Amino acid sequence: MNTFEWTYELRFIVALALGFLIGLERESAGSERKSKLFAGVRTYTLISLFGFACGWLFHVNVAFALPIGMLSIAALALTGYISKLKEGRIGLTSEVAALLTFAIGALSMLADIWLPMALGIISTLLLSEKAELEKWVERLDKSEFLAVIKFLLVTLIILPALPDQNYTQFNLNPRNVWQIVIMVSSIGFVGYFLMKKFGGKVGLWLSGLLGGIVSSTAVSIAVGRIAKNDPAQSRNALQASLLASSVMYIRILIIIWLINPASIFFLWWKFILLGLIGTALSFGLKQDVAHANEHSVSTLQNPFEIKPAILFAGLFVILSVATILVKNFFGNGGLLTLSAIVGVTDIDPFILSLVQGSKPLEAVVVSAIIMAMMSNTIIKSIYFAAQAKDIRKETYLRYGIWAALHIPLIILM
Repeated sequence: MNTFEWTYELRFIVALALGFLIGLERESAGSERKSKLFAGVRTYTLISLFGFACGWLFHVNVAFALPIGMLSIAALALTGYISKLKEGRIGLTSEVAALLTFAIGALSMLADIWLPMALGIISTLLLSEKAELEKWVERLDKSEFLAVIKFLLVTLIILPALPDQNYTQFNLNPRNVWQIVIMVSSIGFVGYFLMKKFGGKVGLWLSGLLGGIVSSTAVSIAVGRIAKNDPAQSRNALQASLLASSVMYIRILIIIWLINPASIFFLWWKFILLGLIGTALSFGLKQDVAHANEHSVSTLQNPFEIKPAILFAGLFVILSVATILVKNFFGNGGLLTLSAIVGVTDIDPFILSLVQGSKPLEAVVVSAIIMAMMSNTIIKSIYFAAQAKDIRKETYLRYGIWAALHIPLIILM
């Protein structure tokens, strides 16, 4: 099949259609507001065709056609803006749209056709959705906006600047380390955003589920504080803690799959089984539905803050080095001991340091991962029970059963 050819005739029709589309939106907006127009559907169409004509002249080696054409439209737009200011009206939208319409007409002649079509359609969409965009800006949370800026910082600025090569005998690659930081932070940010939007509007149990995407340990501490301040919510809080811990297995499984897909065969059913056990242990705990929405997990830290990202990268490097040293000097027993100790902190950097690479995991590494999760499960029960005194016995019972069920998966490897 021959490739479709965009002839000059078809490009002319594109310029005509896009100019007409933008002009139609501008005239429609002016009619709704009953205000005087800078230009209407005919003028915008003519501006686009003028751009196309200047593009044609440029194509046949009349080099000054494009800059003179753009300056002419700019002068026209400036005249219209000055006239608008004299009448006490402000706003440059229509004038800027005129300049862009000229560029679209010229690009319809000179560039790949997707570019003017994309510019024309997106411009029309932005112009027509002014009211919705203004509502969105009014609802914009400054912290969420800053989080997006920080995401762009860590991905588009820091990542490309890092060297992509291994250093030392531990094969530490700065770019690979930062890619893991971005991956973990991205998944955590989804949970953080969902918590920000829906945490106060849903039951405590769903807050726990969403918070588990960010940090199940932080959720256990937060809901433990809720149970301490409002003992009537103790069982709801314990359910949220168990559900957040259950989500941890799925979250880590997804991250491991993204980093080392070859290791999933050895881990997926164990992680899913342990997650289902935690979910089952949370059944029967929920009560006092009438007051369940009065609390939400609100102490989670934004994963795209620079400090947590750097801290995670540092822990990942330290634990990567420590894992290799412990295994070389103390063998498999030392690695399992280290995994039990590391479980009292954030286990994500440790687990990811074990699975980095593309090779299938050794049996001892799988055991170490589950050992770290068991240790982390125990410490979360302590964090929660230390605050929720009214439900301390049931906390240790349910978390204890859950931790004990890790042992067969550690031994039978």
